[in-house]
Amino acid sequence: MAKIGFIGLGIMGAHMARNLLKGGHTLAVNGKYPVPDDLRTQTTVVADSTAVAQVSDVIIVMVPDTPDVQNVLFADDGVAKGLSAGKLVIDMSSISPLETQQFAKQINALGCDYLDAPVSGGEVGARDATLSIMVGGPEKAFNQAKPLFEIMGKNISLVGDNGAGQTTKVANQIIVALNIEAVAEALLFAARSGADPERVRKALMGGFASSRILEVHGERMTKRTFNPGFRIELHQKDLNLAIDGARKLGIALPHTASAQQLFSVCAANGGKAWDHSAMIRALEIMANFEIAQAPEAQAKAA
Repeated sequence: MAKIGFIGLGIMGAHMARNLLKGGHTLAVNGKYPVPDDLRTQTTVVADSTAVAQVSDVIIVMVPDTPDVQNVLFADDGVAKGLSAGKLVIDMSSISPLETQQFAKQINALGCDYLDAPVSGGEVGARDATLSIMVGGPEKAFNQAKPLFEIMGKNISLVGDNGAGQTTKVANQIIVALNIEAVAEALLFAARSGADPERVRKALMGGFASSRILEVHGERMTKRTFNPGFRIELHQKDLNLAIDGARKLGIALPHTASAQQLFSVCAANGGKAWDHSAMIRALEIMANFEIAQAPEAQAKAA
């Protein structure tokens, strides 16, 4: 049984923490951040991130962006101030690969190991413990953390040194965004042509176009369930990492840029907190047509 500190109990982090508790581990959490009622009764709530590190052998961070991780780790009341040699810090946020390498060096200088282990799978994956976990860091630390990862996810890969996990996550987010865009365009085309988009989606699930995005996010699009599993503003952050990285590498990512523009249309129309499947709203705005329109409305628009 591990003594785990968990910082960042948001949409996904709370589910991940619950699964670790179900796995028999003890958790300490930072009382300065919101703590769901059920977790407050099952964990040790301490004063700040320094205290979390002091009472834990493994510290897991799951917060939105690079500055948030930097603050959690290195603020005056941050994790680094509470570390002692031999502890393990695992950042499961999705942040800059380059900054991650610098964070790892600072933690290593304190005699501790560091893993970047971003995840993919959204709220459903976090809840059902089916997350894909992409890990960067030393193999010894990975082997130490793997039993914990196996409680939270299914597809767990050590892909390289520190920063490699975050690089893999950025690549993942490119693929996810472009798949969402493809599904959205296909369902808009089908609906505007007069077909029932949900029936089209189900038919496509049996063919080569089948995908997890078509299955889960395609259904979100047809049922208009855009409450966030993964917010548009967070996917925008990830695509910014991709576009900034591409600029530094001197390569072009044209379709990543177009997906980012569609997310920006959603954000400009009040949708930065919508689920990223709501990218279809940007296409609908440009088409002046919603795929959920009734058949008579479709006929009138034809």
